[in-house]
Amino acid sequence: MSDHIHNPPSSVKGNQNRLLIALSITGLMTLVEVVGGLLSNSLALLSDAGHMFTDTLALGLSLFALNLAKRPADENRTFGYLRAEILAALINGMILILISGFICYEAYQRFIGPPEVHGGPMLVIAAIGLIANLAGISVLHAGSRENLNVRSAFLHMWGDTISSLGVIIAGIIILVAGWNIADPIISILIGMIILRGAIRLVWESVNILLEAVPKHLGTSLIIEEIKNISGLRDVHDVHVWTITSGVYALSAHLLIEDQMVSRTAEISEQVNEMLHRKFGIGHSTLQLECEECQSSPVCHIENRFGGT
Repeated sequence: MSDHIHNPPSSVKGNQNRLLIALSITGLMTLVEVVGGLLSNSLALLSDAGHMFTDTLALGLSLFALNLAKRPADENRTFGYLRAEILAALINGMILILISGFICYEAYQRFIGPPEVHGGPMLVIAAIGLIANLAGISVLHAGSRENLNVRSAFLHMWGDTISSLGVIIAGIIILVAGWNIADPIISILIGMIILRGAIRLVWESVNILLEAVPKHLGTSLIIEEIKNISGLRDVHDVHVWTITSGVYALSAHLLIEDQMVSRTAEISEQVNEMLHRKFGIGHSTLQLECEECQSSPVCHIENRFGGT
């Protein structure tokens, strides 16, 4: 028996508008920082532009995912197009890793032969970038409380803000002390920030594609909560996984007392309601049994490959 509980977004249109505004801000600032980085010969500014470009892609991905997720499921894609977000996130994370490696390589070259960096233009453009990022954070803040995609974009823009602050610090050091070495040092720090976020993004994407248990959920705790429901004797062959960001699913075999069919429907409803309320699991498939399925070859296979 399955139950699919969907949480209707309070304002899908509002979240789309927020993402579109933030996307416009980061896209425009990427172009401004690329031009400014070339004019000032600042690798730190170009690194921040690279960071902002990847965040522009992330914002575009979030906007794309919101639109794609609205497409209905069909007989070939029974979960719809929700996993497209995960595939795109995986590709995006791998690109981020390559960009961070390129930034660190360029910074190493500048350690060997530091070029002249124009701190003035670098500082001005970084300050503009900081203001733009703060505006984007303000736009996304409300939506970040209710939507995982928007929250991800919100955190990306926080990363941009940190990068812009780093470039401003490098610009001040170059203007005041004339230490051009500050430019590659800040670049490496920005590269490390990008790398850290990229590795986390790739790791989470791979875990979802491998259908690992969501890190904030514990299978043992879920089993114990299910067992607390009256009328259940045991729970086995439990599988918990993520369909896409914020959408969790569970399948399980429930061993129940020999009783009327109407009572079993009530048990299923109680289990589904508890899973949704306590764990945020909105897709659950429950198989009710009056005897343990030890004689079933299917159960033996499930027990061998991760069943509980």
